[in-house]
Amino acid sequence: MSRAWSRRALATVFLLAMAAPVGAQSFAWWKSDQFQKEVGLTPEQCTRIDNVFQSTLPKLRQGRDELDKQEAELSRMIEANADEALVVKQVDRVEATRATLGKMRTLMLFHMHQVLTPDQLTKFKIAHDKWIQEHPTKPR
Repeated sequence: MSRAWSRRALATVFLLAMAAPVGAQSFAWWKSDQFQKEVGLTPEQCTRIDNVFQSTLPKLRQGRDELDKQEAELSRMIEANADEALVVKQVDRVEATRATLGKMRTLMLFHMHQVLTPDQLTKFKIAHDKWIQEHPTKPR
């Protein structure tokens, strides 16, 4: 594997990791006829990618639930005008949980992309860019 390909693959993974919020896991691109055709995915690749997703999904959901819980506690503390030192500790918990969740999602994407060939990664980026243009996200 060439260094340039490795850098391109990692750049693609990080681009995709940052392209959507952590909770935006609803688009199973490997199941899309458009992506399968444009990227040239084999049925075995689709199965392998789905296995990565399915094995990570429960951890992502658990992490999201934990993040929601920690954020709710932070909101409660702020509303109660809690001591600043306690609020700072809670902010640290919230951000540590958010970081763990982001890392999990990025590693999932990394493992998915390890299934693809260099040529498929290039085709994937083109198909992904096209999909993003056709499906703009709503501002939060």
